[in-house]
Amino acid sequence: MTKKILLLSVSAGAGHMRAAQAIEAYAARDGGGGPAALALHLDVMDFVTPAFRKLYTDFYIKLVNKAPALWGYLYHATHDAPRDSSMQRLRRAVERLNTRALMTQIAAFQPDAIICTHFLPAELLSRALRQHQLACPVWVQVTDFDLHRMWVHEQMEGYFAATDEVAFRMRHEGIPAERIHVTGIPIMPAFAQLPERVQCAQAFGLDPRRTTILLMGGGAGLGSLETVAARLLALPGDFQLIVLAGKNAAALAALQALAGQYPGRLLAQGFTSEVERLMACADLVITKPGGLTTSECLALGLPMIVNSPIPGQEERNADYLLEQGVALKAFDAVTLEYRVRLLLDHPEQLQAMRAKALALGRPRAALEVLAQVLA
Repeated sequence: MTKKILLLSVSAGAGHMRAAQAIEAYAARDGGGGPAALALHLDVMDFVTPAFRKLYTDFYIKLVNKAPALWGYLYHATHDAPRDSSMQRLRRAVERLNTRALMTQIAAFQPDAIICTHFLPAELLSRALRQHQLACPVWVQVTDFDLHRMWVHEQMEGYFAATDEVAFRMRHEGIPAERIHVTGIPIMPAFAQLPERVQCAQAFGLDPRRTTILLMGGGAGLGSLETVAARLLALPGDFQLIVLAGKNAAALAALQALAGQYPGRLLAQGFTSEVERLMACADLVITKPGGLTTSECLALGLPMIVNSPIPGQEERNADYLLEQGVALKAFDAVTLEYRVRLLLDHPEQLQAMRAKALALGRPRAALEVLAQVLA
């Protein structure tokens, strides 16, 4: 009998959603006798009041973009706050009042197991389990190379950690060792096998023999994407640049205009479902250190220059990547230029970082998570 798996994430930052989508994708794959599981992925924000959604998602995005230092303070303050403090009790009460529709949806689906890729549903379901309002096991997938205390709750069937260090922190927080599984962070099946560089480069009109740099994200803290791209293209050296502008139409238009000034050297892309094929063309990635993006880079053996980490979880991610020797960090545009020059001038360092990244990568993390839950 096919088991039903409910995946719960929160659209406050894309990483939580992408981790759930990765597990969902593996569940839908044919295991010989049909799908491995019937998976349903829900965004908890679809089952809350508009006011709560605006506070939880819009406020978070504005805070990390406009006042990152304040977000960093809140990250550490909520980690250190006692669970029975008045602030924490008030926060939990507000969350419960605004997520009743979610419990109705869970009851309608009747899952055999639930996997949470965000701490909010884990906290809500912990209370439901304590009060015997929920009977199925609940698992938690932490989506960074760090552990915030808001991920830790009683009654959980098990936890999935990115690294041994995160697992150690889980044990320190009182989670029994037998409930902790070091799997990595779930990424899509497309990252489980390295795409062929020559084929991918030719498909995008790139030269597979030239050193290729991939610039991802909004370039926050370094200037606009087109400004960063122009600065990189002005550097000496025979390299080509890919820039992903996502859904930023204005940035894409500016980048396409810039590409006309550098024939054959700049490929500007908007939102794409072929990120892994673009990564296969690259020798170096410049990106913010989100847990999912950096896990994708590691899976494909891509060295990184990380920039403008969000205080809190992304700073911890950056620390981990630097300690492992798979990334350098750019504090500003000048530092970015220096780091890129350094790696272009020392290809042996770039190659050493690539080998370390491949060794760290966990491309089948989502499959391991699904197998453990189904077992």
